[in-house]
Amino acid sequence: MTASNRVKFATCDLCDAHKNDASGNFRVLPPVFKNFGGLVEFSGEVVTLKCFEDNSLVKAAVDSDGAGRVLVVDGGASLRRALLGGNLGAAAAKNNWAGVLIDGCVRDAAELAQCNTGIRALAAMPLPTEKRGEGQRGLPVQIQGVWVRPGDWLYADADGIVVMPAPTVV
Repeated sequence: MTASNRVKFATCDLCDAHKNDASGNFRVLPPVFKNFGGLVEFSGEVVTLKCFEDNSLVKAAVDSDGAGRVLVVDGGASLRRALLGGNLGAAAAKNNWAGVLIDGCVRDAAELAQCNTGIRALAAMPLPTEKRGEGQRGLPVQIQGVWVRPGDWLYADADGIVVMPAPTVV
Protein backbone atom coordinates (compact mmCIF):
# COMPACT_ATOMS: atom_id res chain seq x y z
CA MET A 1 0.00 0.00 0.00
CA THR A 2 1.53 3.32 -1.00
CA ALA A 3 0.97 6.69 0.62
CA SER A 4 -1.37 7.66 -2.23
CA ASN A 5 -3.85 4.79 -1.68
CA ARG A 6 -3.99 4.60 2.11
CA VAL A 7 -7.47 4.44 3.65
CA LYS A 8 -8.66 7.76 5.08
CA PHE A 9 -9.98 7.69 8.64
CA ALA A 10 -9.95 9.71 11.84
CA THR A 11 -9.62 8.05 15.22
CA CYS A 12 -11.91 10.72 16.69
CA ASP A 13 -14.63 9.70 14.21
CA LEU A 14 -14.08 6.04 15.09
CA CYS A 15 -14.40 6.88 18.79
CA ASP A 16 -17.58 8.89 18.14
CA ALA A 17 -19.07 5.93 16.26
CA HIS A 18 -18.10 3.39 18.93
CA LYS A 19 -18.21 5.41 22.16
CA ASN A 20 -21.05 3.31 23.58
CA ASP A 21 -19.50 -0.05 22.64
CA ALA A 22 -19.55 -2.12 25.84
CA SER A 23 -18.51 -5.36 24.12
CA GLY A 24 -14.77 -4.78 24.46
CA ASN A 25 -14.33 -5.11 20.71
CA PHE A 26 -13.47 -1.42 20.27
CA ARG A 27 -10.34 -0.52 22.22
CA VAL A 28 -8.40 2.73 22.62
CA LEU A 29 -4.73 2.60 23.58
CA PRO A 30 -3.50 5.00 26.28
CA PRO A 31 -1.88 8.21 24.97
CA VAL A 32 1.69 7.21 25.83
CA PHE A 33 3.08 6.44 22.37
CA LYS A 34 5.29 8.91 20.49
CA ASN A 35 5.46 9.17 16.72
CA PHE A 36 8.87 8.29 15.24
CA GLY A 37 8.02 7.32 11.65
CA GLY A 38 7.57 9.34 8.49
CA LEU A 39 3.81 8.74 8.52
CA VAL A 40 1.63 10.01 11.36
CA GLU A 41 -1.48 8.23 10.04
CA PHE A 42 -1.50 4.50 9.36
CA SER A 43 -3.82 1.53 9.61
CA GLY A 44 -3.91 -2.15 8.82
CA GLU A 45 -4.41 -5.69 9.97
CA VAL A 46 -2.40 -6.56 13.08
CA VAL A 47 0.50 -9.01 13.29
CA THR A 48 1.73 -9.55 16.86
CA LEU A 49 5.07 -10.29 18.48
CA LYS A 50 6.08 -10.63 22.11
CA CYS A 51 9.74 -10.12 22.91
CA PHE A 52 11.67 -8.60 25.78
CA GLU A 53 14.93 -6.77 25.02
CA ASP A 54 15.57 -9.07 22.03
CA ASN A 55 14.59 -7.87 18.56
CA SER A 56 15.35 -11.06 16.60
CA LEU A 57 11.66 -11.57 15.76
CA VAL A 58 11.20 -7.87 14.95
CA LYS A 59 13.99 -8.09 12.39
CA ALA A 60 12.53 -11.27 10.87
CA ALA A 61 9.09 -9.63 10.63
CA VAL A 62 10.15 -6.34 9.00
CA ASP A 63 12.39 -8.25 6.59
CA SER A 64 9.26 -10.06 5.32
CA ASP A 65 6.40 -8.70 3.20
CA GLY A 66 4.15 -6.57 5.39
CA ALA A 67 1.38 -6.33 2.78
CA GLY A 68 -0.01 -3.16 4.39
CA ARG A 69 -0.29 -4.71 7.85
CA VAL A 70 0.71 -3.26 11.24
CA LEU A 71 3.31 -4.99 13.39
CA VAL A 72 2.40 -4.74 17.09
CA VAL A 73 5.27 -5.59 19.42
CA ASP A 74 4.79 -6.29 23.11
CA GLY A 75 8.23 -5.34 24.37
CA GLY A 76 7.16 -5.46 28.00
CA ALA A 77 7.28 -1.63 28.09
CA SER A 78 11.04 -1.88 28.57
CA LEU A 79 12.86 1.44 28.48
CA ARG A 80 16.29 -0.23 28.65
CA ARG A 81 16.82 -1.44 25.03
CA ALA A 82 15.61 -0.36 21.58
CA LEU A 83 13.66 -2.97 19.61
CA LEU A 84 13.71 -1.05 16.30
CA GLY A 85 16.31 1.23 14.73
CA GLY A 86 16.97 2.95 11.43
CA ASN A 87 17.88 -0.18 9.46
CA LEU A 88 14.81 -2.09 10.62
CA GLY A 89 12.58 0.95 10.08
CA ALA A 90 13.86 1.21 6.50
CA ALA A 91 13.21 -2.52 6.02
CA ALA A 92 9.63 -2.09 7.30
CA ALA A 93 9.00 0.70 4.80
CA LYS A 94 10.66 -1.21 1.92
CA ASN A 95 8.61 -4.32 2.71
CA ASN A 96 5.27 -2.48 2.76
CA TRP A 97 4.48 -2.51 6.48
CA ALA A 98 1.84 0.18 7.08
CA GLY A 99 3.16 0.68 10.58
CA VAL A 100 4.98 -0.65 13.62
CA LEU A 101 3.75 -0.12 17.18
CA ILE A 102 6.23 -0.98 19.92
CA ASP A 103 5.42 -1.14 23.61
CA GLY A 104 9.07 -0.36 24.24
CA CYS A 105 11.79 1.78 22.67
CA VAL A 106 13.31 2.64 19.31
CA ARG A 107 16.63 4.21 18.31
CA ASP A 108 17.99 6.21 15.36
CA ALA A 109 15.06 8.64 15.66
CA ALA A 110 16.27 10.90 12.82
CA GLU A 111 16.51 7.90 10.46
CA LEU A 112 13.10 6.58 11.50
CA ALA A 113 11.53 9.96 10.70
CA GLN A 114 12.63 9.45 7.08
CA CYS A 115 10.90 6.07 6.76
CA ASN A 116 7.71 5.97 4.72
CA THR A 117 5.85 4.01 7.38
CA GLY A 118 4.18 4.72 10.70
CA ILE A 119 6.28 4.00 13.78
CA ARG A 120 5.07 4.47 17.35
CA ALA A 121 6.95 3.64 20.53
CA LEU A 122 7.25 4.76 24.14
CA ALA A 123 10.61 6.52 23.81
CA ALA A 124 13.97 6.67 22.08
CA MET A 125 16.85 4.71 23.66
CA PRO A 126 20.23 4.45 21.93
CA LEU A 127 21.15 1.07 23.45
CA PRO A 128 20.43 -1.87 21.10
CA THR A 129 19.14 -5.29 22.09
CA GLU A 130 21.01 -8.54 22.21
CA LYS A 131 19.88 -11.02 19.58
CA ARG A 132 19.11 -14.27 21.39
CA GLY A 133 16.37 -15.56 19.08
CA GLU A 134 13.80 -15.34 21.88
CA GLY A 135 10.17 -14.31 21.71
CA GLN A 136 6.80 -15.39 20.41
CA ARG A 137 4.69 -14.46 17.39
CA GLY A 138 1.03 -14.62 16.51
CA LEU A 139 -0.47 -14.52 20.02
CA PRO A 140 -2.75 -12.03 21.79
CA VAL A 141 -0.64 -9.39 23.54
CA GLN A 142 -1.36 -6.76 26.15
CA ILE A 143 -0.20 -3.31 25.12
CA GLN A 144 -0.36 -0.87 28.04
CA GLY A 145 -3.15 -2.98 29.53
CA VAL A 146 -5.16 -3.24 26.28
CA TRP A 147 -5.54 -6.58 24.51
CA VAL A 148 -4.48 -6.66 20.85
CA ARG A 149 -4.97 -9.84 18.85
CA PRO A 150 -3.56 -11.07 15.54
CA GLY A 151 -6.05 -10.16 12.83
CA ASP A 152 -7.41 -7.11 14.68
CA TRP A 153 -7.31 -3.80 12.82
CA LEU A 154 -5.29 -0.90 14.19
CA TYR A 155 -5.86 2.74 13.27
CA ALA A 156 -3.37 5.43 14.33
CA ASP A 157 -3.34 9.16 13.66
CA ALA A 158 -2.33 12.38 15.42
CA ASP A 159 -5.16 11.97 17.96
CA GLY A 160 -4.49 8.42 19.07
CA ILE A 161 -4.59 4.70 18.40
CA VAL A 162 -7.66 2.46 18.28
CA VAL A 163 -8.04 -1.28 17.74
CA MET A 164 -11.07 -3.26 16.56
CA PRO A 165 -11.71 -6.79 15.32
CA ALA A 166 -12.50 -5.84 11.69
CA PRO A 167 -11.74 -3.06 9.22
CA THR A 168 -14.14 -0.16 9.19
CA VAL A 169 -15.15 2.74 6.99
CA VAL A 170 -16.20 6.06 8.54
